[in-house]
Amino acid sequence: MKVRSTGLAGLTLALAVGLAGCGGSNAQNSAPPPPEVGVVEIAPEAHEVTIRLAGRVSAYQISEVRPQIGGIVRSRRFEEGATVRAGQLLYEIDPGPAQADLSGAQANAASTRARYERYQRLLEINAVSQQEYDDARAAADAAASALQNARIAVGYTRVTAPISGIIGASSVTPGALATPAQAAPFAVIQQIDRVYVDMSQSSGDLLRLRNALAAQGVENGRSTVRLIMEDGTAYPVEGTLQFSDITVNQNTGAVRLRALFPNANRTLLPGMFVTAEVSQGVDPDAILAPQRGVSRNARGEAVALVLNKDNVVEERVLETGATSGDRWVVLSGLNPGDRIIVEGAQRVRPGAQATAAAPTQPPQQQGALETLRGRQG
Repeated sequence: MKVRSTGLAGLTLALAVGLAGCGGSNAQNSAPPPPEVGVVEIAPEAHEVTIRLAGRVSAYQISEVRPQIGGIVRSRRFEEGATVRAGQLLYEIDPGPAQADLSGAQANAASTRARYERYQRLLEINAVSQQEYDDARAAADAAASALQNARIAVGYTRVTAPISGIIGASSVTPGALATPAQAAPFAVIQQIDRVYVDMSQSSGDLLRLRNALAAQGVENGRSTVRLIMEDGTAYPVEGTLQFSDITVNQNTGAVRLRALFPNANRTLLPGMFVTAEVSQGVDPDAILAPQRGVSRNARGEAVALVLNKDNVVEERVLETGATSGDRWVVLSGLNPGDRIIVEGAQRVRPGAQATAAAPTQPPQQQGALETLRGRQG
């Protein structure tokens, strides 16, 4: 009985060892393949280098309408917010006092002129002295000058537009007293069919901008400028960089830049804040990496996972510049031909094997393509 039990136990152990060996062999033969990751191959391409600056819109021309003579405002001859032309009548000031002064000046000028002419004849026969003649001539000249001033004063009772443009709200109404030294203007006229956008840039960045423009052969720094509105939309017309100030602000170290933009539809209004994109030229061999393939490590550095030629995952530390749409401009860390992982990065780690595959379209791109197909259909 003991011999049979021992034999049976040995047979059972032998079968268990054999089954274990077969199971281990199958487990080794069924090891999972390397995970599949979506990659994008990096290739150099032309890229326009731009800088973004905060800016504020200002009118191309602006003029304050002010009285040049005192008096009571009799009438206003325009609609607030309307377009006026240079020389158009805007206000009328009571001309009564000015007309009275003009009449007195005309009488005095006629009297002194007659006296001067009479003394001229008397001087020829030595009936008056040279001094009396000279005094008569000076009085006639002074009266003529006073007459001219009186005529100008009468003209000032008609307040006209100094420039063409859009006139704002009126600060006075008929019946108000106008004085030449009053603090507030009658109204303000602004010309906004063209507008300026004023920006600030550090003096160091300005030097780099000038060097970049010179390297691109841009004459006199007349670079193109694009605008992004406050709501994030792009202004449809490009502007031109006009000039940079010749003085650096001692407190901020900044220099003012000014760009000129067409504004036929009056979309840009004085005082509006915008973002300006100033072109620094085109880099013909820029390296652009998809933003979804770039992340940050614990030290805050930009990093990307790259699948090398042996299909082994590598981690690269990148130096990034500005953005271009949904891509980063990479200054260092990537080379032409590198395959950056944009999908499936969570399934791999540096040093692991992976299989390259074409990435799928992002959801927003798929939606845009479907919308485009619907419009074409």
